[in-house]
Amino acid sequence: MGFPSVLSFAHKLISERLQPGDIAIDATAGTGADTLFLAKTCGRRGHVYAFDIQRKALELTRSRLDREMENQIEGKTEKQTGHLAYVTLLEQSHSEMEEAIPSEIKGKVGAIMFNLGYLPSEGADHSLITQTDSTLVALYSAITLLRPRGIVTAVLYPGHSGGDSEASAVEAWAAALPSTLGQALIYRQLQKPEAPYLIAIEKK
Repeated sequence: MGFPSVLSFAHKLISERLQPGDIAIDATAGTGADTLFLAKTCGRRGHVYAFDIQRKALELTRSRLDREMENQIEGKTEKQTGHLAYVTLLEQSHSEMEEAIPSEIKGKVGAIMFNLGYLPSEGADHSLITQTDSTLVALYSAITLLRPRGIVTAVLYPGHSGGDSEASAVEAWAAALPSTLGQALIYRQLQKPEAPYLIAIEKK
């Protein structure tokens, strides 16, 4: 059995910290895989906020959530369904998350996920990628929004144009984060410098 993928490892770190009823944020909804994971982990008493600037991404995310609910309903009683958290989809940049979510949950968010790069969907414009400046603003906001021992995960993609500079900037930001604010780790396959890798930050 080999090492887990970077996304699987991100999910493992988050699942160890989130509890049913928690609040979480998917900073880059994409096709909805992380949004669904967070909605399952937070459970029906939880709440997930998912951000993306592309309407197509939010449509894909909503479709994924709807399919999950349909699969739950099929062959089950009403009492057995509805294990997903309530999900709010926001067609906004992740750099606006601090202003977009309710003020009363600031400092109470359990986990925030970033999966950077472009929308991995057929027909999507792969030249439309996450931008370093807005990503760094969002990461600063994420630390503010987290509760103590809350976690931020960021999957980075140095193998595409623009992704390499963004990954370097995020890595430098994490390395410079004061240890009194949080602890950062990196999970990376050293023999493949262009492969995706993970940075995670746990808030003190």
